[in-house]
Amino acid sequence: MSDSYETPRSPRDEIEGLPYFPRLCHKVRLQAAGKLHPQYHGNLGRGCDLWTCQFLGVDYAGLADQVRAGKSDLEALAWARENGISRPACEVAWWHSYIRTRGFRDDLAEKLIQRKAESGFAERADILTFFDYIDADEGRM
Repeated sequence: MSDSYETPRSPRDEIEGLPYFPRLCHKVRLQAAGKLHPQYHGNLGRGCDLWTCQFLGVDYAGLADQVRAGKSDLEALAWARENGISRPACEVAWWHSYIRTRGFRDDLAEKLIQRKAESGFAERADILTFFDYIDADEGRM
């Protein structure tokens, strides 16, 4: 990746018990600053971005607008909670488990195998989930 681009935060990063949300915000900020590599652009608002917004009950575009307007991760999360769905602790725990294990023996398992093969990771037994894949692909694993 060129020096003019920055790697987004790990999907494992959390805020108030929510994994992935800091990465979503970071990608929005990087794109706004012209520092997000074009390889990420096609998935903005899709995949984990979309699922996170759906869990919070907000539209990706609305959340991205808040982040681009200068809200911190914590302020953006507060906005999402005010404008989205209130979730009890048991649902937050479910979400935590769900998003962190996507690709492990679920409906996306074949897609993960495909992505690993495309990236030269086919023999990497330590890549079991999409979070693992993202961290490996971005050099954190």
